[in-house]
Amino acid sequence: MSSEVAISVKNLSKCYQIYEAPGDRLKQMFFGSQRQYFREFWALKDVSFSIGRGETVGIVGRNGSGKSTLLQMICGTLSPTAGSVTTNGRVAALLELGAGFNTEFTGRENVFLNAAILGYPQEQMAAKMNEVLAFSELGDFLDQPVKTYSSGMYSRLAFSIAIHVEPEILIIDEALAVGDARFVAKCMRRIKDIQQQGATILFVSHDVSSIRTLCDRAIWLDKGCLVEEGDVFPVSGRFMEFMFKDEMTKDDCVREEIIHQLPEDAVEASSKESATATKISGTPASGNIQSANINNTLDTRPVTHWGSHKGMILSAAICDQQGKRKDVHHWGEQLQIVVDVRIRPEISREHLSVAVSIKDLKGNDLIVSTTHDFGNLQLSAAEDMRVVFSFENPLVTGKYLLVAAVENRQHRDIHYYEYVEGAHYFSSLSNERFFGLFQPSIEQQVLVKQ
Repeated sequence: MSSEVAISVKNLSKCYQIYEAPGDRLKQMFFGSQRQYFREFWALKDVSFSIGRGETVGIVGRNGSGKSTLLQMICGTLSPTAGSVTTNGRVAALLELGAGFNTEFTGRENVFLNAAILGYPQEQMAAKMNEVLAFSELGDFLDQPVKTYSSGMYSRLAFSIAIHVEPEILIIDEALAVGDARFVAKCMRRIKDIQQQGATILFVSHDVSSIRTLCDRAIWLDKGCLVEEGDVFPVSGRFMEFMFKDEMTKDDCVREEIIHQLPEDAVEASSKESATATKISGTPASGNIQSANINNTLDTRPVTHWGSHKGMILSAAICDQQGKRKDVHHWGEQLQIVVDVRIRPEISREHLSVAVSIKDLKGNDLIVSTTHDFGNLQLSAAEDMRVVFSFENPLVTGKYLLVAAVENRQHRDIHYYEYVEGAHYFSSLSNERFFGLFQPSIEQQVLVKQ
């Protein structure tokens, strides 16, 4: 394997034999190939990909899609039925809680045990023991049996060991889900440090925002099959779209059906639906708006577009104070987010909301506002309407994207009639050098204490 490739997976498959009754397993031993008493369950089927040295790759998929099975085979704790996995470098993994721990051993003894399993010299581990203790925040519990640990203590110890054995490949499978917010933030900072040191990271999480924040690429699995791999932003967006559709229809899709649900087909269908839609004529103040057809690919990035009633959002754009759509805006100037929508009369306005969000190109929400916020603005009963959000641009120099959505806010679980991620890609420029993600206008005072 090339030294530039850290993980190579070729035609990987894992099949389990499922027996309906305990006695069937004994019968199978006696009759062998003459008769079959089990059914096959393919947890992973014919998956191939490679990960370069220094890459950070996220794996997304529903529960039962084969993510954990894949990671266990990459780590070597599970043997494949077919295919091969090759790794190039020391692998440290955070799989299920307590994996590799002896519950009768103390935390300190388990540090040495795990280091030995990973091939890390005991002398070097002893020299780092104080660092492990400080990061895990276990205090005196480091010398107590781990069977007395809470799930959070397990997680802290496991993560602390993994990051201090100087891994060349770090694998994380939802291991931070049990940690408190402060420790999770601390771990995320350390993961970024490991990234900068050139380690390869394979990260599994149900939190798409974390995947987008950390990862360069994403791999999407479903029912043991590889659906798609590529840049993290479009792949994670199409995964979110699929999850929404799956939640709406409860269809049991095979791999080919999933591929047909990807936005290329969905966008084409949506374009046909809205081809006859007329543009909304604006008021004189907003008459210069150049309505952007959201069903077209904008810039060089695909639009993530899903929902139960696609076609409601006719256009969405970041405009200047005069209502003119622009791709470059300056820090501190007055902006408008203008969303044109067409809502059929049979859809109740009572809990209806138009929402907008400005995100960075990793997909992190920076500014979010909805008509449901701050007094619950009631939408018009008219079928065609324009919603305008006005604000002073706080964005530092960088590239951003606009999200527009029509949603039902009746329940805590928001229902999306339509969701368009990437309705308008734009840039913000500032003459000053600002730190942070954005810089609002803040009044400052210096007070003299008596």
